[in-house]
Amino acid sequence: MAEEAEGRVDLSPTPGSEQQAPHFLQDVIFHGKFKLLKALTPQESTLCQHGLFFLDGQRRVDYVLSYPSKKPTSGRSGRQATHLLTENAVARSLRRGPHSREQHTPHHHAQRAKDPSGADVELGCPAETLNGHEDQKILRREEFEGKLRDMGLELEKDEETKIAGVSFVKIHAPWNILCREAELMKLKMPTKKVYEVKQLRGVVEKISSLVSKVVEPLHPQVEEHQQKNIKHLSHTFSREKQHLFDLSDKDYFFDSKTRSSIVFEILKRTKCKAKYSMGITSLLGNGVYTAAYPLHDGDINEESAVPNDRKLLYEEWANYGVFYKYQPIGLVRKYFGEKIGLYFAWLGLYTQMLIPASLVGVIVFLYGCATVDDNIPSMEICSTRNNITMCPLCDRVCSYWNLSSACATARASHLFDNPATVFFSIFMALWAAMFMEHWKRRQMRLNYEWDLTGFEDEEDHPRAEYELRVMQKSTSKDPKAQHKIEKLTCQDRLPAYMTNVVMMLLMIGVTFAIVFGVILYRISTKAALYMSSNPVTRSNAQLTVKTTAAIINLVVILILDEVYGAVARWLTVLEVPKTDKSFEERLIFKTFILKFVNAFTPIIYIAFFRGRLVGRPGSYLYVFESYRMEECAHGGCLMELCIQLSITMLGKQLIQNNLFEIGVPKLKKLIRYIRSKQGAFQEEERQKKLQRYETDHFLEPFAGLTPEYMEMIIQFGFVTLFVASFPLAPLFALLNNIIEIRLDAKKFVTELRRPVAARAKDIGIWYNLLRGVANVAVIINAFVISFTSDFIPRMVYQYMYSPDGSMHGFVNNTLSYFNISHFQQGKEPMDPLYLGHPVQMCRYKDYRDPPWSTTPYEISKEFWAVLAVRLAFVIVFQNVVMLMSDIVDWLIPDIPKDISLQIHKEKILLVDLFLKEEQGKAGNLERRSCMEGKENWSNNNNKHSSSSSTAAQPRLGLHAKSTNSL
Repeated sequence: MAEEAEGRVDLSPTPGSEQQAPHFLQDVIFHGKFKLLKALTPQESTLCQHGLFFLDGQRRVDYVLSYPSKKPTSGRSGRQATHLLTENAVARSLRRGPHSREQHTPHHHAQRAKDPSGADVELGCPAETLNGHEDQKILRREEFEGKLRDMGLELEKDEETKIAGVSFVKIHAPWNILCREAELMKLKMPTKKVYEVKQLRGVVEKISSLVSKVVEPLHPQVEEHQQKNIKHLSHTFSREKQHLFDLSDKDYFFDSKTRSSIVFEILKRTKCKAKYSMGITSLLGNGVYTAAYPLHDGDINEESAVPNDRKLLYEEWANYGVFYKYQPIGLVRKYFGEKIGLYFAWLGLYTQMLIPASLVGVIVFLYGCATVDDNIPSMEICSTRNNITMCPLCDRVCSYWNLSSACATARASHLFDNPATVFFSIFMALWAAMFMEHWKRRQMRLNYEWDLTGFEDEEDHPRAEYELRVMQKSTSKDPKAQHKIEKLTCQDRLPAYMTNVVMMLLMIGVTFAIVFGVILYRISTKAALYMSSNPVTRSNAQLTVKTTAAIINLVVILILDEVYGAVARWLTVLEVPKTDKSFEERLIFKTFILKFVNAFTPIIYIAFFRGRLVGRPGSYLYVFESYRMEECAHGGCLMELCIQLSITMLGKQLIQNNLFEIGVPKLKKLIRYIRSKQGAFQEEERQKKLQRYETDHFLEPFAGLTPEYMEMIIQFGFVTLFVASFPLAPLFALLNNIIEIRLDAKKFVTELRRPVAARAKDIGIWYNLLRGVANVAVIINAFVISFTSDFIPRMVYQYMYSPDGSMHGFVNNTLSYFNISHFQQGKEPMDPLYLGHPVQMCRYKDYRDPPWSTTPYEISKEFWAVLAVRLAFVIVFQNVVMLMSDIVDWLIPDIPKDISLQIHKEKILLVDLFLKEEQGKAGNLERRSCMEGKENWSNNNNKHSSSSSTAAQPRLGLHAKSTNSL
C-alpha cells in the first residue's frame, strides 16, 4: 500500500493546505474527529472509497485519462516511484521559471547520482532510450495536463496500478470551475422557488387515481416514479444569481453526470501548442492517451456495496426479473444523461404501442385459421375431383403435376391472405401515425420534466479532424497565413463526395448481385432436387429451396450489415464534417440507406418481381440461356414472402441484436484481460484489488446510440412495410423488445464504460427516418395487397365474372391452357407419363387466351380488367390512408394541454421571481441611499453646531472680559 501511495502523485495540491493543517490537527486531537485522519490514508482510499476520490478522500474523481507506461519490476517499484516523484518535481520547476530550475537542478543531479541502476529519471523509465515518437507523446501529455491545470482542473496521477503498462490521470473540477462552466454551457438548475403542479379534477382525477392504483405494481421502486405535487422552478445557472439556488450542499448540487460532462467540455476545447493537437479527441486518436471516460458510481454485485444510482439501476432496470415493469426513465436520465434517457423512453413507448398491434395481428391470423376450411379457392385446389394437370415447373427434369398436390401451400396462404389483412394494413398505417403523435407528446412531457423546454442546440466545437484539415490546407498554400482560411469549401470536399456516390452505388450493386446469385441458387437447386430418385426429396423440393434460400439471405444480410457499417463510417470520415452532430447525421443517413437496401432487397424481389418475369410455356424467359426464371407456387408468392420475412426478422433479432450484443462485449472484455496479463488473477481477487477507474478500464467503450436506433428502425420497417403479408410481425417484435430493453439496460450498466452525458431535446434525425418509413409503408402495403396477394383477382371475379356471385370457379378462371405439342425442342419433360396417363393439355397460372382461339396465348381481357382494378386500388388505398393519418395528426395536439399550462405558469413565476428580486434590489438601494442621506445630514448638522459653538466662544470670552473690566 505504501508503494501505491508513492506512485499516486498529486499534481495540483489544494491551495491553502498548509494553513489548514493546524485546524486539521485541532479537529483530530481536541474534537475526536478521527475519521478525518483515516480519510487521508491511502488504505482508506483504496479499500473504502474504491477509487472514486483522490488520495485525500475529499475530492471526487470526475474524469479519468489513461495512457501507456512501462511497468517496473517488483524489486524496483519503490525506487521507480521515487524517480516519478523527482520527474514531476522537475517538470513543475521547469514550468515555474529559471529561478526554480536552479534550485531543483542540484537535487535532481544528486538523485541521479544516488541511483545505481542508471535509470533515466526524467523520463521515469529504465535506462532504455525511448524513440522520438514516445518522447513526443510524453511532451504532449505534459503540455496538455499543464493546460488543464491552467484551466483550473485538479489532477492526480496513479502510475503504480495493477494493470500492466497502463497509468491513469484522475481529474477533479473544483466548485468555482463547475460554476464557471455551468454558466458557459447554460445549464438549467433547480432554484429554491417551488410551486404546486396542477392536478386533475373531477371524474378525470378519479379515473387517473384508479388507473394509478391498478398499475402501481408495475412501477419500479425508485423515487423518480413517485408522484410529486411540487416542482422546483429551474433557471439557467449564473454566478451572479447564486442566491437563487439551494447551495446548502455544494458537493451534490452538480450530480456526477453533470460534473463529468463539464470536464469533458473542458477536455474538448483545451488545445496544445504541439502540431495538429486539437483537444482530447485528437490526443486519443494519436495514441497520446488510450482512453478517457467518467467513472461509474460504484459496484453493483457486492452486498456490502454503498447504495448508489448504478446499483439501483441494476436492480430495478437492468434485470430480466423486472421485465414486466415500467422503466425508471428519470433515473436513467439522471445517471446517463438526456440523450440516452430519450432513447430508452422512445424504445419503451414503441414497445408499449406494439401491444395493441400484436393483439390485432394475432386476431387476423386466428381469423385466417378459423376460415381456412370455408375458403372456396383452397377447397377447389385441394379437391381431387377437379383433376387439374399443371405444366412443369422446370425444363426437362420436371414433369406434369396435379394441382391438388399444392393443397397445403394454398391452405397456409389463406392464413395470411384473407380479407382481414386489408383491414390490418389500414390499421397499421393508422397505428404508425398514432405512434408518431404519441411520441411527440411524450417527448414534450419529458422536456418539461427534465427542464429542456428552452433548450436550443448550440453549435458544437469543430471536430479535431476538421481543424486539422483546415490547418493542413492553410499551411500548404501559405505557411505564414494559417488563420486566413477558416473552413473547407465544397470544392475541397468534391473528391470525397464523388467517392461517396460511387461507393454507395457500388455497395447497392453488390446487394443486387448477391440477390441475383441467390436466385440462381434457387433455380439450380430446384432442378437438382427434381432429378433425385427419392420421391420424398422430389415432393419437398419447393419447401427445401425456399427455406435454404431464406437462410442464405439471412447470413449474407448479417455479414453485409457489418461491412456496410464500416464502409459508411469510412465514407463519412472522408467528408470531414465540421461538427460532431453533422458527422453523426451523415453517418446515420448512409448507414440507414445501405442497411435498409441490404435487409429489404430480397423481400422486395419476392413481393413484386418473382413470378412476373417468367413468360409462358413454350416461350419462357431464360437467364444465361440456360436458367429459366422461377415461378411462384399456385398459392402465390405471398407464402414465400412470409417465409422470407419470418426467417430474416427472427434471425436478425436472435443472432444480430441479442447474441452479438451479449457475446461481443464479453469477448472483447476477455481479450483486454488477456492482453493486460490479468488472467492469472482469480475474478473475485481481481475485483477486490482493482480500483474503480481500473475496473472501468476493462469495460467496453461507449460507441454511441446509432447501432441501437438502427436495429429498431429496421425492425420498424419489418413491422410496417410488409405487414399485409405477415400479420404476426408485431408480435415477434414485441417479444424481442421486451428482452431488448433489459439487454440494452444491462449492457449500459455492466458492460460499457459510463458514457458522457449529452443533452438533447428530441431523437433527432431518427424521427424523420421513422416518418419516412411509415409513409413508404402505406405505398408498399397497397402494392402488396394489390399485386402480390389474390385479393383483387378474387374481388374482380366475384363481382364481374362469377355466374352466381360466389367464388366457385375462381381457380379455373385464373388458369390458362397450353397445348404440350407447342413446347420448344428440348424443353419438354423427360417423363411425360409421370402421372400415369398421357397429357394433351396442361394448365398454368396466367390470364391468356387458349390455344384454340384466334389469338392463342395472347393477354386476355380479364388481365387488363384486373390490372386496372389493381392500379385503382393502389391510388384509392394510398390516398385514403394518408388522409386518415393526417386527420389523426391534426386531431392529436403535439403538446399536452396540462404541460402547456405548466410551462406558461413557469414563465409567469420566473418573471415574478426576477421582478421581486429587482424590487428588492431597488428597495435596498433606496434604503441605503436614505441611510447615507441621513448620515450626511447628521454629519452636516454636527459640523454646523460645532462651528457655531466655536464661533460663539470668543464672543462669550469677550463679554466675560468686558464684565470683569466693569
